[in-house]
Amino acid sequence: MFRRTIEPKIKEVAKKMPVIGILGPRQSGKTTLARATFPNYKYVSLENHESREFAISDPKRFLASVENPDGVILDEIQHAPALLSYIQTYVDEHQKPGYIVITGSHNILLNQTISQTLAGRIALFTLPPLSIAELIENKILPETIEKLIFKGCYPRIYAYDLDPIMWYADYIQTYVERDARQIANIEDLSAFKRFLGLCAGRVGQLLNYSSLAADCGIDQRTAKAWMSILEASYVVFLLQPHHVNFNKRLIKTPKLYFYDTGLVCSLLDIETPEQLHTHYLRGGLVESVIMSEIFKHYYGIGKRPQSVYFWRNQAGNELDCIIQKGNDLVPIEIKSSTTISSSFFDGLKYWAELSGTPLPHGYVIYTGEENQSRSLGTVISWKHMEEMFK
Repeated sequence: MFRRTIEPKIKEVAKKMPVIGILGPRQSGKTTLARATFPNYKYVSLENHESREFAISDPKRFLASVENPDGVILDEIQHAPALLSYIQTYVDEHQKPGYIVITGSHNILLNQTISQTLAGRIALFTLPPLSIAELIENKILPETIEKLIFKGCYPRIYAYDLDPIMWYADYIQTYVERDARQIANIEDLSAFKRFLGLCAGRVGQLLNYSSLAADCGIDQRTAKAWMSILEASYVVFLLQPHHVNFNKRLIKTPKLYFYDTGLVCSLLDIETPEQLHTHYLRGGLVESVIMSEIFKHYYGIGKRPQSVYFWRNQAGNELDCIIQKGNDLVPIEIKSSTTISSSFFDGLKYWAELSGTPLPHGYVIYTGEENQSRSLGTVISWKHMEEMFK
């Protein structure tokens, strides 16, 4: 098992809360993490047909049948969401900290149920694919950002040295044919797969539902519903614009990113890392890697990335990322170049003048190797991003 940043936090919280929830995309390592963190717990997979039918048809007897002195792991709980209300009664009766661990591959069946039945009883954690910091700790980080973008961050690819082209093709097929139909009963799977590919072609861009729907041949309502499915399945995330306007008209549309760029490369038919040097979406792919890394940092410490934004006004002035820390705003620019240029700081200078923020206060993250402290801000290599949070 690869070491995961979030493991100590899960162990800590399991001493206090009766239910631990580990959510994330398929193949992100949820089951491996749960079983390694709680090795003496009884493991039950609800993807198993017999276990799932038992849990659905007779939840009380099912929970009684899986009792274990240490605890129980219920894997892929979205297959039996009604079980959650019985878990509430069970943990209220038994009062055992960390006794039940549930995992789930998407939120869409869980959020409302959890909020109604397990509020105050469950600690939720999100496990995305491996972060750059975790790849470094496990000594498996690809040497270039192009190789990282192409290979992606799913643990199985690194554990078994798999061919990303073949693995992602199978992953997409499994997701489209299985999960999409299960989540929302999507009948036109070919249109949904086309929608997924169109989203990949818009990575790092402002989300335009009208354009996306027209290109896919669906209406905007369907496009929004399908985007919600991709969000709930931890395939994409939407970065919201910051609300501070400084007397300027703001863009209020979110930007579209993917949790994993290996998936994007597969959808775009990119066949080698070398293609990424000159690909028209290089900038968006680099942005997606960096933004997902920022999200992964917060997930890794057991927090939700609710204070991460971008900023852009209608004149085209933009900051790729703003992190709000209390009353402080930390501006971040993302550059796909490997060579530091004075133009890197244009966005930071504009922001400083507009917001009255003193320089140096922000960061520039780029695809080169060296870190530098400049009078206008701090330049950080993509490999050293974790230093920004220290």
